[in-house]
Amino acid sequence: MSTPDVIVVMGVAGTGKTTIGPLVAAELGVPYAEGDDFHPPANIAKMSAGVPLDDADRGPWLDAIGAWAHGRSGRGGVVSSSALKRSYRDRLRAAAPGAVFLHLTGDRALIEARMAERKGHFMPTALLDSQFATLEPLGDDEAGVAVDVSGTPREIAARAVAALRARTAPTG
Repeated sequence: MSTPDVIVVMGVAGTGKTTIGPLVAAELGVPYAEGDDFHPPANIAKMSAGVPLDDADRGPWLDAIGAWAHGRSGRGGVVSSSALKRSYRDRLRAAAPGAVFLHLTGDRALIEARMAERKGHFMPTALLDSQFATLEPLGDDEAGVAVDVSGTPREIAARAVAALRARTAPTG
């Protein structure tokens, strides 16, 4: 990528945003911010109890991520955020108009298996169905790329960086 964009690594829980995000950031030479760190304690308590967040819960979280992305505009950065709905991505783009989304996608069975292997994460596998039900994939008019999460983290990150670079490569 020729200009430093802010990349928002998005997808349902368990797709590897926290693993792939730092690898992509390192490859691009920009800082990484963990989206879960922007959640207020009430959100974490709610999800830990197996209760999905609603739009009111997500608002302050999205605004905090958007503020971080805005602060990195023109300098680049990578931040994770489920950004499951178009309206959430629109809210992030309102704060950081140049944001580019990296949608990590995958088979539900693979994602559930990976979630089951995680230790110490507040998001239970019981919420995976609500995540898939809420997910609105990137629209053709949205700046971003979708990358499948099969393979090792390094393979996924390499595909992601290649897709991001191809997206901004000059044509002709």
